[in-house]
Amino acid sequence: MTGRYSSDSNINVGGLNFSWDIEKGQFLFEQQDAVLFWITSAMKTFFDTIEEISGEDAASLVLEATGFRQGLLVGDYFRELKSVSIPEAAELVPNTYASAGWGRAVVSELDLDKRTLKIRLQNSWEYKINKEQGKKHAGTYLPAHYAGIFSGLFGENLWFKVLESQLEGKDYDLIEYFPSNITVTKNIHELTRNKESEEIRRLENMVEKQTSELKGLVKELSSPIIPVLEGIVVVPLVGRYDSSRGDDMIEKTLYSLPKNQARYLVVDLTGLHLEVDNYTAHMIERLGAAASLIGTEMILVGVSAELGLIMTNSGFNFTKYQCFQTLQHGIYYALAQDGRQII
Repeated sequence: MTGRYSSDSNINVGGLNFSWDIEKGQFLFEQQDAVLFWITSAMKTFFDTIEEISGEDAASLVLEATGFRQGLLVGDYFRELKSVSIPEAAELVPNTYASAGWGRAVVSELDLDKRTLKIRLQNSWEYKINKEQGKKHAGTYLPAHYAGIFSGLFGENLWFKVLESQLEGKDYDLIEYFPSNITVTKNIHELTRNKESEEIRRLENMVEKQTSELKGLVKELSSPIIPVLEGIVVVPLVGRYDSSRGDDMIEKTLYSLPKNQARYLVVDLTGLHLEVDNYTAHMIERLGAAASLIGTEMILVGVSAELGLIMTNSGFNFTKYQCFQTLQHGIYYALAQDGRQII
């Protein structure tokens, strides 16, 4: 080093060159541009921000994919050198990374035929960041990074499994590497599918909730019970009826008739869907039969020519009920049966 306040400083550590050019604002590691960060403050903030924006699962996958792909560049570089064997690279890389502050890495159980190995990582920068974050399990960047390195060295995709972790109280991270069809691309696609599935489930739940609320609202608003005059109750049928809606309408109507001391039930068909099916016709007949059992006569109003034809073709006999074209006529009829009239 040329001096404490020199703008051009050089140092060699373990055979690796570090140099600074203060005037250019440049730091070089082995003649390559590099950058220095405080681990437990600046880098932790960087990791925290990624997780805050994308979520912990996505952030972990981002680091895993980045670590692997960066490691693959290193592995490909050493493989292309030819002059450096895989065992030699397995010794050289950890020493290089240690001098750069990546922590201590030791490669063991390297099997060139099976393409397997184990790595012990101790006091890595990722461990220090995760510890500051309060994490309980090992991170993904460095394990995936070394998987990328040896995938490049072997020319075959390797993946990893964390066997022990410093964050779990062990002396070091112990990571096992082996050939695998697991890739960062597959993991990215899987996360995307999981996110899509979660979003679909969320939307399905939202639709189900809104559908339930809508059904409740329809039940409240459809087929209201309207006591128009003493002894006369009007029930308008609106839209299309299925078994659930029809049963609910019949039940509500039958319970209301005794409460209103109804002698006449005027069923208004004006708003009924023109495509009256057998169920709807049968529902009306059931309502009339049930009402008669409790002493209430059913009167049908709002029967147009088209609706009358459809109901006749349905096969049910409506001739036993008094039918009128308008609600007014039906009410007049009910009043007349009791000797009353509207003046």
